[in-house]
Amino acid sequence: MNRLHTSPRLRTLLELAGICLGCLLVAAGFVLFINPYKLVPGGVFGTSIVLHQLFPSIQVGTFGYILAVPILLASAFCLGKKVGGRTLLASFAAPFFMNLLSSWCYPTQEALQALDPSQLLGGRLDLSNDLILAILFGPLLIGLGSALIIKCKASSGGSDVIAMIISRYARVKFSNALLAVDGTVVLAGMLVIGFGIGQADSSSTAGLRLSGYSLLCILMMTRILSFAISGAKNDKILLIVTPKGLPGLREFILQTLDRTATCLPGRGLYSGDDKEMWMLVLHEREVDSVTTRIKQFCPKAFLVVTDAYDTYGERWNDLPNEGDLVLK
Repeated sequence: MNRLHTSPRLRTLLELAGICLGCLLVAAGFVLFINPYKLVPGGVFGTSIVLHQLFPSIQVGTFGYILAVPILLASAFCLGKKVGGRTLLASFAAPFFMNLLSSWCYPTQEALQALDPSQLLGGRLDLSNDLILAILFGPLLIGLGSALIIKCKASSGGSDVIAMIISRYARVKFSNALLAVDGTVVLAGMLVIGFGIGQADSSSTAGLRLSGYSLLCILMMTRILSFAISGAKNDKILLIVTPKGLPGLREFILQTLDRTATCLPGRGLYSGDDKEMWMLVLHEREVDSVTTRIKQFCPKAFLVVTDAYDTYGERWNDLPNEGDLVLK
């Protein structure tokens, strides 16, 4: 992990530029790979795609503006959250780039209103017969762009704010509230886009197929966003519970592994026997060999292996200082 020491002003400028770049990536993902195929991956822009089908004269990005204002107000009044300048920038930059790219990618106003993929970039990017590519590249760009926005200490708002409000006042889990919000958007897309409800042409029967693709987009965007923010999680935490005074384990950790660990005294709740709990951090590639050796020392040892999102300290990564720009 490399770090560049920067002044506060330069760091702020870099982060603002990162927010704009992230918004551009999000807009490109929607304009090039999501909007033309009427996919509805939840959130503000998923809702905007549904509304655009009902009111085609209004661009998807414009609906993003219209929805951003009440969501930001709801965040301020219902959740007591301050709406920072970076969040305002992200909330309005993404719809701006979306409208700009849409106007540039479609040759005519009719094609823009119809979001006709056969005329996207002069027909050079029509993936109507290869929707799996759209489902791959769209979430990739959106997930990377969203991660960049978050890393630059901003939020573009959206369904997560609505889910927080529902979670607070309806007393349900945030994850369930978020699923309900995005699921409602996908359902609306299935009804309006898939089955043509509310439109003059209601002959479409592609509702279930489009909804399945939309749910797949949500899943992929979530995983890509998580990976981009947290990384590959190549470090692992091992918690090892063994009988007290197990011979050889200390030497194995210090000498063979060339690692250190923390050893805590404990007591078995059921047996009442004295125990030792060892905690150490390893690289992922070392886990199999270590667990095999531990089995040789103590076949009845209790092991827990979990991900370490970030590892700081001696012989790992230095703790970041204020003013450091972290590049993973």
